[in-house]
Amino acid sequence: MMRNFLKATVFAVALVSAGGTYYATPAYAEMVFNRGNSADPESLDPHKTSTVYEANILRDLFEGLVMQDQNAEMIPGAAESWTVSDDGLVYTFKLRPDGKWSDGSPVTAEDFVYSFRRLEDPATGAEYASMLYVVKNGEEVNTGKMKPEELAVKAIDPSTFEVTLKAPTPYFLEMLTHQSTYPVNKASIEKLGADWIKPGNLVSNGAFKLAEFVPNDHIKLVRNENFHAADTVKLDAVNYIPTEDRSTAIKRFEAGEIEFNDDIPTEQMADLKAKFGDQLKFGPYLGSYYYAMKWDKEPWTNVELRNAISMAIDRDFLAEKVWQNSMIPSYSLVPPGIEGYTPELAKFAEMSQIDREDEAKKILEKLGYTPEKPLKMEIRYNTSENHKNTAIAIQEQLKPLGVDVTLLNTDTKTHYAFLEQKGDYDTARVGWIADYKDPESFLGVARKASGNNYSLYDSPKFEELMDKAAAAGGKPEERMKELAAAERVLIDDQGFLPLLYYSYKNLVSAKLQGYSPNVMDIHPSRFISKTE
Repeated sequence: MMRNFLKATVFAVALVSAGGTYYATPAYAEMVFNRGNSADPESLDPHKTSTVYEANILRDLFEGLVMQDQNAEMIPGAAESWTVSDDGLVYTFKLRPDGKWSDGSPVTAEDFVYSFRRLEDPATGAEYASMLYVVKNGEEVNTGKMKPEELAVKAIDPSTFEVTLKAPTPYFLEMLTHQSTYPVNKASIEKLGADWIKPGNLVSNGAFKLAEFVPNDHIKLVRNENFHAADTVKLDAVNYIPTEDRSTAIKRFEAGEIEFNDDIPTEQMADLKAKFGDQLKFGPYLGSYYYAMKWDKEPWTNVELRNAISMAIDRDFLAEKVWQNSMIPSYSLVPPGIEGYTPELAKFAEMSQIDREDEAKKILEKLGYTPEKPLKMEIRYNTSENHKNTAIAIQEQLKPLGVDVTLLNTDTKTHYAFLEQKGDYDTARVGWIADYKDPESFLGVARKASGNNYSLYDSPKFEELMDKAAAAGGKPEERMKELAAAERVLIDDQGFLPLLYYSYKNLVSAKLQGYSPNVMDIHPSRFISKTE
């Protein structure tokens, strides 16, 4: 998601893309951050996004009731304070008196009422609508059983917003840092329709506002003078530059054309460490790298087959050789590191890789698949040297067992749009990063109602256990026990095929100030500054 800091009295022209595209940058004392971002956004509508690439940009453009600082710790956002009822069901937020939209109009409680209703309105088609199922009547509204006006949110007065939950939800506040719960400007949407997100039209309430969007080149944000904390924002502009080609991104970083990138080609790991030293940042990241298998498509409906494929994949090889130890082998969907929760691992996790492969071969032969009569399997992945190398390694690992793998690569926007539209596929690469530090952030993806359930996984037992966990919101130990039981069902079903736990791999210029490593890998531009 996406510098030269030039000083002069005339305008300078800066080269910002390897393809030779130029755009003019004011050359006087303007602080501009050229920020590499792994892909262009599919949308800048907070209610129609689902990826980290989009979240990075929206975190700069909008401000939810609460937000995250440079350490990924929760801080007040559009709300300056809040209270919670004794039963944990009613949250009352007091909005900032100086909260404004980028057009100068006030941010009000009605804006949040409109936005929460819009997220749940089935007409919106929001991928993250299920996030607000914790709100009373949220699921009923989203499934068309109730009207949006029946969602349990209301404006007590222009500066007081109230939300009633259907059960105590310990992660509710942190959940509100997610872009799907950000407010959108009703007047702008009603006047402009789908064009409201275009440069010159988009009205936002964050630290920056949208100035330019040139697909496959850059998205330019400029400081929002109406932001309540505008005087603390050091940057004048942020250019988000799509960097799907990681090798090209490295060259641009080295040339000073970008000062940050959120990924690297891992096959160059040793060289990059030697070349960039402390500018290459590594650390634990709450994320899972997994393959989704189409749950409702033959022959993948067979749990034995899914299990055999999962067992045959050598995760240690992927982590050590493909990812150069920048990732960790994974046997659960929920990564370690969430307080009070122990992930449920695949039952074959303790077996040696040789024993796994032997068992996988027996299952495949029983199902009629051999090298002479192979199983045909297609793996889809989004553009990245790392994803390509992972898919090739798996292709080679499965071939001796009688699985003939073909690979299909598309750009990131196309890849996720295809999955969101429930396209026809066998296996697809997915990465899931925690929206909040809770197991539900991962397990919720596998719920039948989730727009991010690309496998179309559907297990009544899993749903029952997730419902029990939600009902036990006021009892932390019982809730974690039910969540673990739900993950046990999911892992035994191989609803998803966990492969790796993420680590962040960032290139950060020595010129940047305010970058703070954290397990969410969140770095809002409002806290970043730059020196020469």
